[in-house]
This record gives sequence, structure tokens and C-alpha cells, in this order.
Amino acid sequence: MIIGAHIVVASADPAADHRFFREVLGLESIDAGDGYLIFGLPSSEASIHHTDGNVPQHELHFLCDDIQAFAADMKTRGIECGPVEDQGWGLIVRVSLPSGAPLSVYEPRHARPSD
Repeated sequence: MIIGAHIVVASADPAADHRFFREVLGLESIDAGDGYLIFGLPSSEASIHHTDGNVPQHELHFLCDDIQAFAADMKTRGIECGPVEDQGWGLIVRVSLPSGAPLSVYEPRHARPSD
């Protein structure tokens, strides 16, 4: 039985992105050995998207309950943040991690599965 998910975020600057996850997003972590940090995440969900036959690409999106407040907080912290975009299924904003890697955060309009 599935007990959770482990997501790997590629980073050219793990130390900076660790600080972002810890200090900006407020996520707790454990050291799995030799400074390899694993961050706890809140409840999550997965969806399956149809592709046109090309190699599928997985995506990571964090969820929030107030995208406008999240985007405003990122801007006050000096974190590069794109405009809030209405996608129909939710409101999304793209943030740049310190390493330059993109991170999408969205406020869902859809019902969420229970844990």
C-alpha cells in the first residue's frame, strides 16, 4: 500500500534551495545523512494527464489557499514571482527558487481528495 510520495527537486544550488524551503516555505526537514535533507510536505494529491505520445513530463505544484497573499509574501521577501494567472481549474503563480529552478504554486478551485 502507498504510504506517501517522495519528490526530487533538481537544483544547481541545493543549499540555497534548502534555505528557501525551510525559511520561506516553512517546511520541516530531517537530515538523512551527510547533509542530505528531506523535507516534510503537507497532504498531497496526484493527477494523470493524457499526452500526445511524446515522452511524458512530470510536474511539481505546491498548493495554497490564498494565491494573492502567497504572491504578495514572495514579493515582500524579494523572491522573483510571476503574475497570478487564471487557469480555470485554479489560480497559479510561478516562483523562481534561489537556484533559478521554477516552482509553481496554485490555489485550486477543484475539490480535493481526503487523506
